[in-house]
Amino acid sequence: MFVPPRRIRRGAALTVVFVSVLATGAAVGSWGAEAEDGRDPADARIVSRSVSSTVESDEVKAAAAQAEEDGKSGSKAAREVVSRSGDRWGAVYSAREYEGFRRNLDGEYVGVGISARLSTGGRIAVDRVQPGSPAAKAGIRAGDRLRTVDGRTTTGRPVTQVVSWLRGGADEAVGSRVEVGLQRGEHSWRQTLRRARLATEPVTVDRLTDQHPAAVRIKVEAFTRGSGDQVRRAVRAIPEGQGILLDLRGNSGGLVSEAVTTASTFLDGGLVATYDIRGKQRVLEARRGGDTDSPLVVLVDGGTMSAAEMLTGALQDRRRAVVVGSRTFGKGSVQMPSELPDGSVAELTVGHYRTPTGRGVDGKGITPDLSVRGDDEKSAETRARTVLSGLGGGS
Repeated sequence: MFVPPRRIRRGAALTVVFVSVLATGAAVGSWGAEAEDGRDPADARIVSRSVSSTVESDEVKAAAAQAEEDGKSGSKAAREVVSRSGDRWGAVYSAREYEGFRRNLDGEYVGVGISARLSTGGRIAVDRVQPGSPAAKAGIRAGDRLRTVDGRTTTGRPVTQVVSWLRGGADEAVGSRVEVGLQRGEHSWRQTLRRARLATEPVTVDRLTDQHPAAVRIKVEAFTRGSGDQVRRAVRAIPEGQGILLDLRGNSGGLVSEAVTTASTFLDGGLVATYDIRGKQRVLEARRGGDTDSPLVVLVDGGTMSAAEMLTGALQDRRRAVVVGSRTFGKGSVQMPSELPDGSVAELTVGHYRTPTGRGVDGKGITPDLSVRGDDEKSAETRARTVLSGLGGGS
């Protein structure tokens, strides 16, 4: 569908790079929307919290163009306009940063190979270490407490912010250094890692063999390209009658097309979400023919965002799944990027999305059917598996 460009080009670049996207988290940099006013699709992104006021793209473009004519920085002028607008989540990105976002969509990122999760007391722990990554080579293990990143304490910080520190931002170079403070039992130490270009593993599948009959856990880290089909293939391979634990904890979003494909895996058509772009209503619908019989539990937490929240809301509203865990992040406002004369991109808030029953997510999140107090990952999963057992997927 597209050939990765060496650099972001003007004009068609946003169309080429960000086709088929709507919902995302900034950590994975996913994009999208639907054609409007002659522009090709999906030039919109779901961002966090509500916005009190907004600024029009024409105003930002005009300020950038005038600055260019005056021999000044167009992107700097655009940032000043966005900053003054009251659009708290408006932003201006360089072309290189957008290139980094594109790589994220294709399942590539620059980082150290650590997946983080929220633990008890607001602490951050290492959830998974990617094989062959800088973190794996340094001997870091799942379960290690991640205390600091470049001297900044992680306790009480959102998981997404800690992950952003580890990756260093979309503009960070391969080979750059990051120092992490770790603790394992009573042993504390600091480790300096060099970032590398890594391929993501968005979907992992394992059988919960200690349940009878056995159930399957499908963990979706992010909705990068191809992840929806991976979930579909995994579900089709599950023997009839076995339950499914869909783990969306820490999933910060991604391509909406992949989230809709995942929804289609569990629904027989129908509404997934609605969204508005400057007051114009749009709909997202599942394809027919999904598995509507297998017992299904969705596991979420405060790191479940954006496209992952959209999927969770659809399965909950459509009574297809029982949602277990803690309240999700609440990322539900739509931003539309506009390319500026120097190739940078201003991203401005233009609307919101809602679940099938009309619930707004922005700033509210999704409330689970069964809430698990605290942030203990193990107890949340235990509760989810108990619920799955009660639905008939294991015992």
